[in-house]
Amino acid sequence: MHLEKEILRNSLYLQKAFVMFFKPFMYRSLVVALLCFSQTFSQSDNAVNAHKTMSKELIQPPFLKAGDTVAIVAPSGVLNHREKEVNQARDLLKSWGLHVVIGDHVFNKANHFAGTDDERADDFQKALDNPNIKAIWSARGGYGTVRVLDKLNYSEFKNNPKWVIGYSDITALHNQIHNEGIQTIHAMMCTSLTDDLSEIQETVNSFKKALFGDNLTYTVDGSKYNKMGSASGQLVGGNLTLLHTMLGSETSIDTNGKILFIEEIGEYKYHIDRMLQSLKRAGYFESCAGLIVGDMSKMRKNTTPWGSSIEQLILDALQEYNFPILFGFPAGHEKDNRALILGSDIKLEVNSEKGKVIFKN
Repeated sequence: MHLEKEILRNSLYLQKAFVMFFKPFMYRSLVVALLCFSQTFSQSDNAVNAHKTMSKELIQPPFLKAGDTVAIVAPSGVLNHREKEVNQARDLLKSWGLHVVIGDHVFNKANHFAGTDDERADDFQKALDNPNIKAIWSARGGYGTVRVLDKLNYSEFKNNPKWVIGYSDITALHNQIHNEGIQTIHAMMCTSLTDDLSEIQETVNSFKKALFGDNLTYTVDGSKYNKMGSASGQLVGGNLTLLHTMLGSETSIDTNGKILFIEEIGEYKYHIDRMLQSLKRAGYFESCAGLIVGDMSKMRKNTTPWGSSIEQLILDALQEYNFPILFGFPAGHEKDNRALILGSDIKLEVNSEKGKVIFKN
């Protein structure tokens, strides 16, 4: 019995000595293991972020040719007494050798909207799913597209990509389709047409070029506000209010390494500043490659003057960033509304004398 106790005592002593001897090494090994794990996790996280910030090439739908079919739909505001413009739009497309179908619910009325949410989504979904339709042209903007976004399914559309066309409120669709990996066209809508098309000849010409795949290159007069430089990247963006509206949702776009286009209508300057500040705080401009500022139309006057031009407001809001900024690009809510292929790679060149936007084939 005495011998057993002695053996046990010696065993405990040896265990204690073993722990005391190896304890520093155990701690050191644990620290090394934790550091290795942390480094591996960090590398993995960086790899994810790097992948996220890389601009993947978007699918370009086939450009149109004579005999193709275009669907006219109304995913947004009501078309009160706008039959004339829609018929004129149909005739314009036909003059280019295209066939035209008009959505079943285009002239429906549901208060503010061109039909109920379900009716507007139904027209758009049918056009997305129909492989014979090669482009979807929005009759007008206004407000309402955001209400149908989550009702749309892009499964068939991805099998047969086609051009989705419009501006203003249609920015919501541009953003969503961009995130689906497909290019779209920011351009005139049916209600953009006038009795005398010579008034909007450049608008119509650029729209036709974008549809049929002709090269797009724009040269814009210089501005004293231009922030000089050059950049290349995918073109993204649209109406500023809609970009702001998409924040925090799956439809918000990643601007990393991309050139952002913005335009707006009917806002106070402090509203513009507030939206830019919100986008900035959300990281919108952190890795942006460049900015193209389109028309800022019909700016409203507040009782308290802002105190500077809209151009200076934008420069002040983005003063910490070094990317080039081009002001005065003719796109937005004016008669001269040049077509832009969103998701396409472009080169932006900006100096005080002029700015150039060159679409790469």
